[in-house]
Amino acid sequence: MTAPSTAPVDWATAAQIARRVGRPGPVASRAELDDLVGGLRTAAHDAVGHVLRVTRMRPAGDDVDLEHHPDGRLRRVRAPRPDLGDVRVVDRATWALANTRSMAAMTGPAFAALTPDARPGGSGAARLAGAAEVGGLLALLSTKVLGQFDPYGEGRPVLLLVAPNVLAAERALRLDPADFRLWVCLHEQTHALQFAAAPWLAEHLAGRLGELLQDVTTTSLDLARAPWRDKAALVGRTVLDAVRGDLTTPLDPVLGPEQKRVLAEITAVMALLEGHADVMMDAVGPRVVRSVRTIRARFEKRRDGEGAPRLDVVLRRVLGMDAKLAQYRDGAAFVRAVEKEVGRAGLNAVWAAPGNLPGPREIHDPRAWVRRVHG
Repeated sequence: MTAPSTAPVDWATAAQIARRVGRPGPVASRAELDDLVGGLRTAAHDAVGHVLRVTRMRPAGDDVDLEHHPDGRLRRVRAPRPDLGDVRVVDRATWALANTRSMAAMTGPAFAALTPDARPGGSGAARLAGAAEVGGLLALLSTKVLGQFDPYGEGRPVLLLVAPNVLAAERALRLDPADFRLWVCLHEQTHALQFAAAPWLAEHLAGRLGELLQDVTTTSLDLARAPWRDKAALVGRTVLDAVRGDLTTPLDPVLGPEQKRVLAEITAVMALLEGHADVMMDAVGPRVVRSVRTIRARFEKRRDGEGAPRLDVVLRRVLGMDAKLAQYRDGAAFVRAVEKEVGRAGLNAVWAAPGNLPGPREIHDPRAWVRRVHG
């Protein structure tokens, strides 16, 4: 008999729940779907060259070779376009499944590191309750995400492009499909290049996240054992703060001072990654994405929730999506300010080593980062 799993969540069931309760995507004909999938694959391929050009970055170890010519001089040889990872065009259910696998991989070590007396019993009911919570969350998020670069994919990095959400967004915002699909892929392939240029980055982030998850797991288990009225009070405060717009992250109510410090460091790095990708996706300019200014203007209104129902606005805050949007904007402001001081080559020093990443204070004070890294 197979021993019962001690994982805190039944991940397979979480994926099934996300698939069953998730909303279907927009209706489209077979021809439209074929065009969508083919267009996204083409856009993901074409985006690589543009991202290499605007970022002035290359994957680690991908040096440009020199060759001798008959005239005796050394000349640069054009390097082949690097492989930044697999590209998969997926539906909402497949995106949710991929994320349950990533979440299992990320939380597994933290859970295993807990002392036996700190672990829950691993009962089927408890694991199914966790699956219901995770599955419901992923079902909601699966309707929002356009693309996601996963450096922790199965065996190698993978870029997931969520086809129904791209189609829904370009219809709702009345955007040129080819331009919008390329624009989305520019953002995600910038993420792919970030991790390829800084091969230490995935392990660094995983380590910091693992440290935080281990602490939060212990705190969450303490919360799980708390009286029902205490848990209800926490949920009530979380929703109330979300309605007021005061919630920085849904984790805030259960984090201690040290946990908040680690979270602030992780958030600063995530702000850099998202802000850098946002700046670079626009930097290709209208010669590549003709309607880039229109896309950016309409997309920012969408991010701000213009025209969204009040319930949707509250839900975004509860899920931490507003905090995510703040990362984009804080990170973009950091990138632009650093470039103004030391140029794009100076900005790229951020990918040289973990010590060059901006801290929580520096993400809001770019000159402090420039002084520390560039002297």
